Amino acid sequence: MGCSGCSTGRGCSSGGCGSSSGGGCSNSGSCSNYKLAVTDWLKDIALPTGQEEFDCLEIRFKNNRKEFYRNTGKLSLNMGDIVVVEAAPGFDVGTVSLAGELVKKQMRKHKVAFDSEEILKIIRLATKSDVEKWLVAQEREVDTMYKARTIAIALGLQMKISDVEYQGDNTKAIFYYTAETRVDFRELIKRLAEEFKVRIEMKQIGVRQEASKLGGIGSCGRELCCSTWLTDFRSVSTSAARYQQLSLNPEKLAGQCGKLKCCLNYELDSYTDALKDFPDTSINLKTKAGEAFFRKMDIFSKTLWYSYKSDTVRFIELKLERVNEIIALNKKDEKPDDLVAFVEEKIVVKQPNYENVVGQDSLTRFDKQKGNNNNRNKRKKKRKNFPPKTN
Repeated sequence: MGCSGCSTGRGCSSGGCGSSSGGGCSNSGSCSNYKLAVTDWLKDIALPTGQEEFDCLEIRFKNNRKEFYRNTGKLSLNMGDIVVVEAAPGFDVGTVSLAGELVKKQMRKHKVAFDSEEILKIIRLATKSDVEKWLVAQEREVDTMYKARTIAIALGLQMKISDVEYQGDNTKAIFYYTAETRVDFRELIKRLAEEFKVRIEMKQIGVRQEASKLGGIGSCGRELCCSTWLTDFRSVSTSAARYQQLSLNPEKLAGQCGKLKCCLNYELDSYTDALKDFPDTSINLKTKAGEAFFRKMDIFSKTLWYSYKSDTVRFIELKLERVNEIIALNKKDEKPDDLVAFVEEKIVVKQPNYENVVGQDSLTRFDKQKGNNNNRNKRKKKRKNFPPKTN
């Protein structure tokens, strides 16, 4: 029995989702292999008297695709149950990923109205024949993807088919593709329909979504954020790297999708908030000893380095408060004598020197010969005094 929440759509490698009866995940749907699993913390809390249970459920399909369906038949469903739901056309098979009052919060989050007529219905619990047909459809996906790529290359289309998802009744297939320009795939749809005898739907995705489907290991040594937990792909600009004082090296800043790494936005707010206290770096500091210009800064230690135009080799370290103080004096047409007077002295804490008193720190202490040399010499003399052995 496969778990549709897993990245492959063919079940968990740990076998925790296996069930020959088609009852779903043995761990109540808490499969850790799909992205952002929601824990039903209201599961053991009873509803108030007279309040009916919410009739909408969240159903999970392949590729972490989740949709809301209405339980019009008032079936007794729990998280992890495999159900048959309406589709256009035919029916689809998915796993219940969330039920109860938490579905309301999820629908508000995705801005889906509770009384929307677009919400489809849950038909029934999946039978053994439904599950078998569902597994057959999943087994066709990899071969279908490779054949579809071959057909697209033969037609000379500038596109890449990254994934295929079959509907649960094996009558419809969704082809996910990426393309830099507009693609006329009308002939491709005809060829695919003739080849696979199913209804074809083409869905274009971005390169970030493609990387999330394929997965991989990032330069940090961890799994890609987009394939594990990241759901919203915000645009990342080079200004995010400039704010964090990173070198604009495309090889280091680009992710596996070829775009700038999403993690550049993680700490950007902290940097922008810290930079609000810093002055304009284009402003030079005027002193009687000369005019100094900005060289570099350390944002979180609030330290800036300046150099005189007459001595560009020397870097003078100043704290942010001192720099703002000098700028305030310059606005009043006042010039301090020298920037060195504003340099704060660093107090160097002398580290204690632990001396080797006992001699236990020596790495060669076990290499020394044991015993007294006098005793060794006595033993040698005794051996010489013994008469030689005779046969």
